[in-house]
Amino acid sequence: MTRTAELPAPPVAEQRPFSFERHGRTVQDPWHWLRDESYPTVDDEDVLSYLRAENAYFEAAMAPHRPLVDTLFQEMRGRIPEDDSSVPVRDGDWLYWWAFQPGAQYRTWYRRPASSPEQAGEPQLIFDEPAEAQGKQYFVLGALEISPDGRYAAIMVDDDGSERFQLRIRELATGRDIETVTEVGIGDPVWTADSRGIVFTEVNENWRSYRARFHRIGAPLESDRTLYEETENVAFTVSVEKTQDRRFILIGTGENVSNEIRLLPADNPEAEPVLIARRRPNILYSVDASHDRLWVLTNDNHVNFRLAEASPENPGEWREVIAGSDAVYLRGITAFRDHLVISERLNGLDQIRLRGYDGSERRIPFTEASYTASLGSNPEYAPAAYRLSYASMVTPPTVYDYHPADNRLETRKVQQIPSGYDPSQYVTERITVPTRDGRQLPVSIVYRRGFERNGQGRLFLYAYGAYGYATPPGFSTNRFSLIDRGYAFAIAHIRGGDDLGYQWYLDGKLDRRTNTFNDFVDAARGLIAENYTGVGRIAIQGGSAGGELMGAVVNSDPELWGAVVADVPFVDVVNTMLDESLPLTPGEWNEWGNPVTDPAAFEYMLSYSPYDNVRAQAYPPMLITGGLNDPRVTYWEPAKWAARLRATKTDDNLLLLKINMGAGHGGQSGRWTRLREVAEAYAFVLTQMGADTAQ
Repeated sequence: MTRTAELPAPPVAEQRPFSFERHGRTVQDPWHWLRDESYPTVDDEDVLSYLRAENAYFEAAMAPHRPLVDTLFQEMRGRIPEDDSSVPVRDGDWLYWWAFQPGAQYRTWYRRPASSPEQAGEPQLIFDEPAEAQGKQYFVLGALEISPDGRYAAIMVDDDGSERFQLRIRELATGRDIETVTEVGIGDPVWTADSRGIVFTEVNENWRSYRARFHRIGAPLESDRTLYEETENVAFTVSVEKTQDRRFILIGTGENVSNEIRLLPADNPEAEPVLIARRRPNILYSVDASHDRLWVLTNDNHVNFRLAEASPENPGEWREVIAGSDAVYLRGITAFRDHLVISERLNGLDQIRLRGYDGSERRIPFTEASYTASLGSNPEYAPAAYRLSYASMVTPPTVYDYHPADNRLETRKVQQIPSGYDPSQYVTERITVPTRDGRQLPVSIVYRRGFERNGQGRLFLYAYGAYGYATPPGFSTNRFSLIDRGYAFAIAHIRGGDDLGYQWYLDGKLDRRTNTFNDFVDAARGLIAENYTGVGRIAIQGGSAGGELMGAVVNSDPELWGAVVADVPFVDVVNTMLDESLPLTPGEWNEWGNPVTDPAAFEYMLSYSPYDNVRAQAYPPMLITGGLNDPRVTYWEPAKWAARLRATKTDDNLLLLKINMGAGHGGQSGRWTRLREVAEAYAFVLTQMGADTAQ
């Protein structure tokens, strides 16, 4: 175990007097200077010197443990097929798939004719990510959308982590890029019906997706037309998609809890978009189309959503098809020719329901007590079978084709684990623990058979808890590097996510945000009470809003945790939510509250903001990460938090800050470099907490 006494002195970020006043309160922020005033350019040498010093300290602390990092990395890599590939999916006249070549960091994308694919000769290479990423520190393929006639691909690429994507049009027959449409694209572009035009969205200088544009292939860029620009609400962002029947392009604008959608004929992209329903506070809706009807999923009269239909001629007149339910949480619809496929959740578990247009219904059967299931890639309107994805904490990710004609699941792929995996050696459970306000909180757990519930076990606890994003009880090969060393791995399905319905999300936001933090602590205490683990024997991890969670619970209950990993943590809540110039801030006020105008929201945020509530006490060992180019959680949040922790905490436990100097919110981009970062995090946990069994 590395102790700070064995290392050079950690970096010290000097304190420079700075304060601000809001709503009668003065807030001191002596590390305010770590925000470079020229951001998004970061060229302040004082800032850069401090970040480099923290990275050097991280390397020094981890240097003795590099053999362990290497061992963990090799274990994790050994569980991943070097030459993994996806199951081909049909779209029109072609079958499309991706594959990793042995050793490659990135995917290569192919297609072959759907007719007689086995006799079609060599597959056609349509995009070579390894070649495109050559020589780049960071590379992400954001979208690869094929035109309806199969001639072109619209390609979105980010090569610095800023999430400002270059949109290029590639001619597939020649492999040549024929034009670059924008340098500031985002999201998935949509082709027009004639394959001669593309509808896409762009971000402005504040990284807000503010408009949808139409480009005609071969036309001058200056002739591109703006189809919709959001001018009414700076918090709203613009997106585009296409209905499953490919008849309409949908132009959406909205935020976390309110939106509106416009219809645009895919065969007439220069027509005036038709508004379906005007935005209303706290009302969401989504739309698909089939059989000359619009299918609308909305929470306008029930918190768990209802399904309605409308005609394209009168899109705002909704007629109820499935009423909202306290028990069944409707989450999404896809309107195929033969069925409406409804994604829903019952008792916190995923369900997939097929509804015929005659009103007949069935659910696809899944047998495990705890699992996650979802609709996979299904680009066609009338597929012979529906592609599904399935996993549990002990069942590797599985691709199924569901054949509705005979109610049959066909296994198309089970994730292979080259180094070997015996599911009979592992146990998964789903338990409930009480919260301090009387709710029942689900916790999903996996451990190796023989794990003793004697109160002495080591446990790794994960959660997110924001934006209504559930954390499903899925599968991860990486976890076994901890589980095989004696750890149990648990996911706390805390409020702020929508694991138990939309109200579960609402109960973890705004003036109920601290429910999320309390739930996590109560999950830990519940696991202790059930003898899975003991005080100080729990490692915890969360990222982004889950990093805020980490910051809150180390302030409130530091003695519970044996090690903490906080990735790109949203910890400077008050400062960020006061700064309207930051990309996400206005759109986040419906999630966190608006401290600019609301004194109560300001006081509430100040009461839990991790950065503002660091105090003189002992903290557990902590690893904090960030990205210099991150547009979501800016680099200075983890940097300021680490600086305040160093200056305030009373212990000598290890505190590390690692800032990726050439990456953004998701960390490194290649599959192996990303995996090495996971290995570093697990090595940190193991060196700080130890292991019950050696590998």
